[in-house]
Amino acid sequence: MRNYQEEFEKRVAYIRAKLKEAHADGIIFGNSGGKDSALVGILCKAACDNTVGIIMPCASRQNYGQDRDDGNALAAQFGIETRVVDLTAVREAELKALEGVSALSDMAVANIAPRLRMTTLYTIGQSENRLVAGTGNRSEIYMGYFTKWGDGASDFNPIADLCASEVFEFLRYLNAPASIVEKAPSAGLYEGQTDEKEMGVTYRAIDGWLLRGEAEEADKAVIDRYHSRSEHKRRPISTFENP
Repeated sequence: MRNYQEEFEKRVAYIRAKLKEAHADGIIFGNSGGKDSALVGILCKAACDNTVGIIMPCASRQNYGQDRDDGNALAAQFGIETRVVDLTAVREAELKALEGVSALSDMAVANIAPRLRMTTLYTIGQSENRLVAGTGNRSEIYMGYFTKWGDGASDFNPIADLCASEVFEFLRYLNAPASIVEKAPSAGLYEGQTDEKEMGVTYRAIDGWLLRGEAEEADKAVIDRYHSRSEHKRRPISTFENP
């Protein structure tokens, strides 16, 4: 097991350095009620008292129920300022505006929510001179299990090197709300959605490959497919260079 007290101190110092470097007054993050956002919120609050978490329900009933409740539980336990921005009507307006423009794929529609959330975070962040904290872990990033220009966007990310299993361990060390630690990881994009069901592989299997280079043949095939197809998400924007 990692030395999480040492990890905590190093990550808090990293966040403070990012704030100083950017001459920012505070931090903003999406408080989704999930494990990754919980860990990021705890670290950011420890580094900067002027940290605000935004709860952003968007269409899914889970967003209005367990996710919101878990986000509020995290905020209450760690003293994190919380605001709520309901994006359901905004999503409906976007879909209405796109009627007749294109035949939208299911995945494109699902990705509207995370992109609206990031727009919201940057709008508030810019207005209040806050940095946007990223919440993606190493396992998700390797699999490409994030929305490009949605939850994949941020000014800094203090947990990008941690696998999902390490995030769980870190939260237990920090005594985060049990409801967050114990629930199935989910992006909350639609009813009944869970990360592992959607990917077709468990985080345990993904982390086994990333941390030890071990994986069952069937799991490795899924992991390789996701990683290969999502390479474009991890690359910087391609720009033309005149020779």
